[in-house]
Amino acid sequence: MKTIQLNGQPYEVEKHIDTIGDLLEHFHLGERIVIVEHNRRVLSKEDHKATPLRAGDVVEIVHFVGGG
Repeated sequence: MKTIQLNGQPYEVEKHIDTIGDLLEHFHLGERIVIVEHNRRVLSKEDHKATPLRAGDVVEIVHFVGGG
């Protein structure tokens, strides 16, 4: 396990979660419209699967919910 900062809180990540894309899939957000900031850098969707996730990383995930 490795610890990251996720949306302002410490979060223990399982060993098999190696990339931002893996993290999004873990939360069932892989196909949703999300904004991801990784270590103060906003990532494009194309970068999610290629961006490694390491202990100590700071990740912010914002996803949109429809409603009326």
